[in-house]
Amino acid sequence: MTTHHDDVTVLGAGPMGQALARTLLRHQHRTTVWNRSPSRAAALTADRARLATTVHEAVAASRLVLPCVIDHAALRDIITPVAAALRGRTLVNLTTGTPAEARETAAWAADHGIGYLDGAIMTPAGTIGGPGAVILYSGPDDLYRAHLPTLRAFGGTAVHLGTEPGRAAAYDVALLDLFWTAMSGLVHAFALARAEGISAAELAPHARGISDLLPGIIDDFAARIDADRYDGDVSDLRSATAGMTNVLRTARAHRLDTRVLDAALAMARRPVEDGHGAASFARLARTVAVSGE
Repeated sequence: MTTHHDDVTVLGAGPMGQALARTLLRHQHRTTVWNRSPSRAAALTADRARLATTVHEAVAASRLVLPCVIDHAALRDIITPVAAALRGRTLVNLTTGTPAEARETAAWAADHGIGYLDGAIMTPAGTIGGPGAVILYSGPDDLYRAHLPTLRAFGGTAVHLGTEPGRAAAYDVALLDLFWTAMSGLVHAFALARAEGISAAELAPHARGISDLLPGIIDDFAARIDADRYDGDVSDLRSATAGMTNVLRTARAHRLDTRVLDAALAMARRPVEDGHGAASFARLARTVAVSGE
């Protein structure tokens, strides 16, 4: 089969895979799609996608292959049997996973003569192709530059984080750590407010006000952590734990699930008990990294 520079294969036709394929098609890339359940991928044929019935057929159709499936276990199940067909091609993996999995897959690809970039999509499927999309990449610089004209189709911001293959996944898990912890706090705050007779709509504008504080805090904490400087010149861990205790007592009074708060307060109290109560909340980065410090 003759392939061309603008031929692209997308493996996986979930919401994100479909968004990627449709965006490539809008940019006039000849796009082949494959999905374990063919009916999902078939929906893309209305947009002129070529539907592959097997993974081998899908891989053979393009020099650039973009897997976007549920996890790395599914990815390896899909690509391992077609390693020979992938030789000499480039795999830009947009499947979420851990940094260790990214490194393992990169090593596997190198052993089989396959070019490999790891990618982390940081925004929802609806952003793909628009200015709000954010995709992080890591892996060989020459591969990234060679395929950047195609990858630019996804819109928004594309950032190459370096040649170490696990770097994009490392950013991904760190940023999702922030996101999901914050989301847990948000729904718990709504539940606590509701228990006190405050509707979610009433609390929402004030919740946005809290989120507006975060950019400054993020920059301040980043500077402190990188400098290993934790003086509590603005606020300290003693005042933080006092405030957290009030939240916890109120939540318990309403019989709410407090396991996340319990863990957060226990972590904050540990350095206080070790004599660091006057330190900034940023010092918890060391507490997390070194148990008991």
